Amino acid sequence: MTHHPDTSALHARLQRDGFAFLTADIMRKLLPGRSLGDWPAFAASWNDLAPDGYLAASGRHRRRRHATFAADAAGDVRRQPHQPHYQSLQYNPLQGDIQRWFEPVLPAVAESASLQCILEFCRDCFGALAPATRHWHIEVHQFRIEARADEAGEPTPEGVHRDGVDYVLVLLVDRENIESGTTTIHAPDGELLGSFTLARELDAALVDDHRVFHGVTPVTPLDPALPAHRDVLVVTFRGVAAGG
Repeated sequence: MTHHPDTSALHARLQRDGFAFLTADIMRKLLPGRSLGDWPAFAASWNDLAPDGYLAASGRHRRRRHATFAADAAGDVRRQPHQPHYQSLQYNPLQGDIQRWFEPVLPAVAESASLQCILEFCRDCFGALAPATRHWHIEVHQFRIEARADEAGEPTPEGVHRDGVDYVLVLLVDRENIESGTTTIHAPDGELLGSFTLARELDAALVDDHRVFHGVTPVTPLDPALPAHRDVLVVTFRGVAAGG
């Protein structure tokens, strides 16, 4: 029998504040029945990301892979044919209004129990917040931000922003020799509503993209002589009409 954890407190917090920071201990309790038994292999896949060529000069510090999924309110999460990532200039003034094709998430990663578990958690959590939504367009991004002694890494080069979706999950996979990288949450008028740092694997932020803006401060190496990176999984959910 599948275990469905009690997420009512999380739903109440998201409805009240528009965002929630969840520690790794809480996330482990909230993730549904499927185990994270393949988590080590899942996390290791961040070592095989491709450079983000759309960031021009700064792109050499960001690596990523991208995949698209679909889900019905209570149905399975299904991978969709590879397609570009698109944001309008309204949401991304740095790279909006262009179709960005990224290297796809590898099949073993897309089919992993860890990712399926995370996507099912998102479907159930976000679905409870939007019960009228029957169909979801889901995008998955694997990000590695590299920091160097001579140049900080920028997790959100576009600055404080919205993604142009309904809901966002940001899940920390790994921090290696990194300091800073503080997530900030803002009201539409710019007022700071909260800040926290994803420091341990499975620390997570959930965001209602209609209500709040979010950003992450640049990351720098703790030891400038050693490699430094911040690995996150970003999952976005956008409600669509049937067949949309």
